[in-house]
Amino acid sequence: MRLIQSTRSITSWTVYPATMVAAFIINATLLSAGLPILSASYVAVVVAAGAVTLFEFVIPYDKTWQPRWTDVKNDLLFMVAVQMVLPQLLGLLLALNLLGYLEPLDLPLSDVWPRTLPLFVQVALMLVVAELLRYPLHIAAHNTKTLWRLHAVHHSPKKLYWLNVGRFHPVEKALQYSLDTLPFILIGVGAEAVALYFVFYAVNGFYQHSNVDVRYGFLNYLVSGPELHRWHHSKLVDESNRNYGNNLIVWDLIFGTWFLPNSARVGELGLKNRDYPLDFLGQMSAPLTPGLDKKPPSNGS
Repeated sequence: MRLIQSTRSITSWTVYPATMVAAFIINATLLSAGLPILSASYVAVVVAAGAVTLFEFVIPYDKTWQPRWTDVKNDLLFMVAVQMVLPQLLGLLLALNLLGYLEPLDLPLSDVWPRTLPLFVQVALMLVVAELLRYPLHIAAHNTKTLWRLHAVHHSPKKLYWLNVGRFHPVEKALQYSLDTLPFILIGVGAEAVALYFVFYAVNGFYQHSNVDVRYGFLNYLVSGPELHRWHHSKLVDESNRNYGNNLIVWDLIFGTWFLPNSARVGELGLKNRDYPLDFLGQMSAPLTPGLDKKPPSNGS
């Protein structure tokens, strides 16, 4: 029994950094073998997703959070439509429209990014800048009625597991894209840096929403991981209006929104309205109904 507990403890402390390092190694290995950048990064991310799925069964944080098949189907649809297809469409619109308007202006935007810096420094800089842009948007999403109606889609699940990290309304995803991807395209960040940024973004997001009983220790003061992010999904507003960081948690520390109670487990997750629609089509139209997230369940309980 002690051996099992010891193994679980070691796994809890090491699984996140091990998965992240493995993803970067896989990406680098495939690139050196001649695989295109996009393919190499996607393979690394898919392998990481498989690892997170495995650890959700091996060391779950909460066994009641294990998804049903209906959850998986809906979250898979969100992941494909909103996280994979939509960014490609937005990128195409960018290439066909915005860049076409900017090119005749001959603005020196592509010279802004410090491409001569080491690659890992560029990725770190991207993370810090993207967080600075996303942090106020995230706060606005919690405190502005119109934006919250969109963002409530992301807070609707009553359980967390890695696949529902992609549960966003497409309108909100487009707003996020304009802050965490578009600026870097405009200022000419290289494909290698964007690929590594994507790998970190994806793997960290998988763990952030995962049902893996991980321990981050000092990393809770650097990255936005599951120990912090679970509180952000609490049904209690005083707890959910904290830990706004997307990948990093530094701006929460600076602005006083960092929150991690000692020796406490998060309570109920989700919205006040426990009957808020959870299916894909229902969540596409849910923001059209003001206050839907707060309406009491139909049975009056």
